[in-house]
Amino acid sequence: MSFRGLRTSKFRHVFGTAMRKDSHYEGIRVTRNSWDSTFCAVNPKFLAIVTEAAGGGCFLVLPIEKAGRVPNNPPMVAGHRAAVLDIQWSPFDDTIIASCSEDMTIKVWVIPEKGLEESITEPEASLESVHQRRVGFIAWHPSAHNILMSAGSDNFVVIWNVGTEEPLSLIECHTDILWSCGWNYNGTRIVTTCKDKTLRVIDPRTGDVISERKKAHDGAKPQRAVYLKDGRVFTTGFSRMSERQYALWDDNNLSEPITLEEIDTSNGVIFPFYDPDNNMVYLGGKGDSNIRYYEVTEQSPYVHYIDRFDTSDPQRGLGFMPKRGVNALQNEIARFYKLHPNKCEPISFTVPRKSELFQEDLYPDTASQVPALSADEWIEGKNADPNLMSIRDEFASVLPAKPKLAGLKKPNALNRPKLAPSKPTSTNSVRDSAPPKPAPEPTPPPPKVERSPPARERERSPPREVHRGSGDRTSVAATAQKLQQQHNAYERQEVHAREEEKVEEGAGAKDPPPEPPKPEPEPEPEPAAPRQQPAAPQPQIPPDFDFQELLEEVKGLRALVRQHERRIMNLEDALGIGD
Repeated sequence: MSFRGLRTSKFRHVFGTAMRKDSHYEGIRVTRNSWDSTFCAVNPKFLAIVTEAAGGGCFLVLPIEKAGRVPNNPPMVAGHRAAVLDIQWSPFDDTIIASCSEDMTIKVWVIPEKGLEESITEPEASLESVHQRRVGFIAWHPSAHNILMSAGSDNFVVIWNVGTEEPLSLIECHTDILWSCGWNYNGTRIVTTCKDKTLRVIDPRTGDVISERKKAHDGAKPQRAVYLKDGRVFTTGFSRMSERQYALWDDNNLSEPITLEEIDTSNGVIFPFYDPDNNMVYLGGKGDSNIRYYEVTEQSPYVHYIDRFDTSDPQRGLGFMPKRGVNALQNEIARFYKLHPNKCEPISFTVPRKSELFQEDLYPDTASQVPALSADEWIEGKNADPNLMSIRDEFASVLPAKPKLAGLKKPNALNRPKLAPSKPTSTNSVRDSAPPKPAPEPTPPPPKVERSPPARERERSPPREVHRGSGDRTSVAATAQKLQQQHNAYERQEVHAREEEKVEEGAGAKDPPPEPPKPEPEPEPEPAAPRQQPAAPQPQIPPDFDFQELLEEVKGLRALVRQHERRIMNLEDALGIGD
């Protein structure tokens, strides 16, 4: 029996965290409509939530940074004559949002840059006169500008040119109400689920069915489907015994699922949210109090369960932030906006890392706001993947700068020149040809003279008995004479050494070696006034000082301080010791 061990993945330890209460949006009357929709849409600038209204349909738009309590009568987007069922932000302009309603119309709105100051009732574009019943779902094209798809309860799927407010194609292959619709990565195919339990892959330009699977999930409750980046299809649904399931399919061959797994026995419809950059799928059910997340790979079992985030309150809807809006400074890879009956709560999913630097492996290039195709080019049959952008460029002003490995401006601190003595140069050939003078013999060191201890030590030493006899007086005189002889010899040696030094100095004066260049004498400082401290010297800035590099270091330090402050705040919330 072989042991496979743990699967290697950088997302194994992803965890979800509910943000602080001061980040919540409170005082919102979230809609209580029973339609199976998320009722929330978010982008890096705005948060849109479908609200409860009487006599028509409306939704609320808030700037993403204005968290807190919403006023009692905030300005609304109110132009529909019936309840709003779905809202979607444009992927290429954060101020354009589309909405569909039970009044059989799709309307496109432009939100002011600073948010709503008064209610809006006139849309920029109105798409109508095609759907004969309520419109339940809308989806923007991922790479073509102003291309929108809508699906209604009249069993029609319509592709629109929003700029001209004209339908481009009408797909009529469905036999019952549609439950979901979505584009693939480059917008060349769409996938739909229907009440007839059939999963279909369709060409959006011609309306031809490329492949289909009847009874993709055996249950009678709604099914949802999303396209993955590599062309596979991920679906959620119910079994015959009302057990919730997910399945993975090949869009070219829907005869058998790649994998099919049961989740639990709850009865809420599961909404799949797909992150194409990290190949992760998040599952949040309507009425559930948790969010499960999986990683999709090419290896069996293909869909790998990671973990789930649990709360105590059920969710009425969810909004999924695009990758452009996550906080890369805290290694955040996903953010949801969970709808409660009267508020919206942000939930962050983070990969724990020890390093404070930007994590390149967590943030590959993501879809940008620049469309790859115009509407006319897509109508002509051109295809293109979405244009990509770097997440690091979005945070370039606050992220620490990359270390410079070449072209350093600072001098090498270890490259210090050695001052080697230079040989004397002379034009006297006789002197140069003469043999070198032998070095003088080293003078022996003078003999050591033992000194008597100081008076204090003599006083502290114990008294000794003194015998004053004739022999003692003779030995003392001999010692004194010996010390006098040593002292005279030391003086003679000193005189002899000084005479030799004078002789050497005289010989060197005839042919002095070149002296090293003397540094310029520094000007002497002026004498300070009496009883006053001298003024501190002014710092001198080197000529090659790089102010830009210092500013980048300061910005990096500020970013690190902010990260630690956020982590401290998160720990305080987790421990319940916050203010």
